[in-house]
Formats: sequence, structure tokens, C-alpha cells
Amino acid sequence: MASYSLFLLMALLALVTSGAVASDPALSRTSVLLTNTHQVHTSYELSFRVNGFPCKDINDVKVDDFFLAANLDKPMDTTKSKVRSNVTLINVMKLAGLNTLGISMARIDYAPLGQNPPHTHPLATEILTVLEGSLYVGFVTSNPDNKFFSKLLNKGDVFVFPQGLIHFQFNPSHDKPAVAIAALSSQNPGAITIANAVFGSNPPIADDLLAKAFQVDKKAVDWLQAQFWEDNHN
Repeated sequence: MASYSLFLLMALLALVTSGAVASDPALSRTSVLLTNTHQVHTSYELSFRVNGFPCKDINDVKVDDFFLAANLDKPMDTTKSKVRSNVTLINVMKLAGLNTLGISMARIDYAPLGQNPPHTHPLATEILTVLEGSLYVGFVTSNPDNKFFSKLLNKGDVFVFPQGLIHFQFNPSHDKPAVAIAALSSQNPGAITIANAVFGSNPPIADDLLAKAFQVDKKAVDWLQAQFWEDNHN
């Protein structure tokens, strides 16, 4: 009986510890795509969803659940973006095998003077490495300090953006593109681009409210809303 109680205590501690270090704390840490063959799952456990993504019976799992021909070795088109960048995100919606694993990734291409504008990832910390060119990057801490950390990165350099903080990347070169790969600590990290969210919301936020918040004339707000509304809803 004593050894059985010790076993239960150790199992409980293991569960608590795994929950504490999980990248996606709301997720089950048992893979629901490829079930552990050392565990017994009921039909109910095999049919539920985690964060809206279906779990699969082990008999239905295929190798392509863990594979995606993303062509991330190829340059991505930055000409269609006003900010002259292209983010190619690989998350659970594109690669089913990421379900419950708490990771995703992105390739980011920057044209000369292109940027990935100020944004946040509500569910993930991001670690970024520069593959080609240089990037000026930075993030701002939360209120009340609002401390700004920035760095010029060269090829091979690595930088971390803490979860939920506003951050950006900018290619300072006038004639050379830049490329980076980012890893994110969530299967579906989310992204909120600040300007798009504030000035391109649907329906629009009242212009007098934004004018007071940003301490500018309402005409400036109206102009910004017109730009982002056109970008977001055409």
C-alpha cells in the first residue's frame, strides 16, 4: 500500500510539473494526434477536441499529419504588402501534427526598408534568428515602465520577444532584402498588428475616442481609419 501511495504521489507531481512548464498551459500535454502506445485511451478521450482542433485515433494518423511542403527555402513575395514584408506562418491550422505540442514557426521576408510592424503574440514568446541581411528589432515592456529594448541584428544573430509584448522588425538596408526564421511557443500563437487593430477594426472605433487617446486631431484619425479600413476590408 505504501509503494502504491508513493506511485500516486509521484504521478501527481509529474502532472503538476508538466502543466507548469507547458508552452500552451490550456492544452492537454498528452499528444492527441499520435497517442502514446503505453497509455490506454477510451473512445471518449480519442474523440474530444483541444482548443478547437480534433484529436485523431492512432489508426487514422498518417505521416502527412506531420509533414508540410512549405517551400520555406524559397523567397516569398513582399510586393503585395504596404509594409514590404511577408510572414509565412506554420501553425496547427496548416500542420495537424502540431496539435498540443505548443510550438509553431514562421519565415519572414523583408524587402529593402521593409518591416514587420509593431504587433503582439497573445499566446507565445518568439525567438527569431536572421538568415540573410540585417534587422533592427525591438520590443516595449508593459505599463507603467514602457521600457524599449532594441538591437541591430546581423546574419546568424538571435533575439527573443517575450510573450504578449509589442515588438517589430525592420530591414534598414536600402538595397538588400532580409530573411528570418521565428519559432513561437504556441501551436497557434495569434497576432495582433497594433495599427490594423486600432484603426482598421470592424466596426470602426469612434474617432473622437481615438483622437483623445492619441492626442491628435480627429481628421488625422479619420485619415488613418480610411487607410486601414481599405487595407483590411477590400
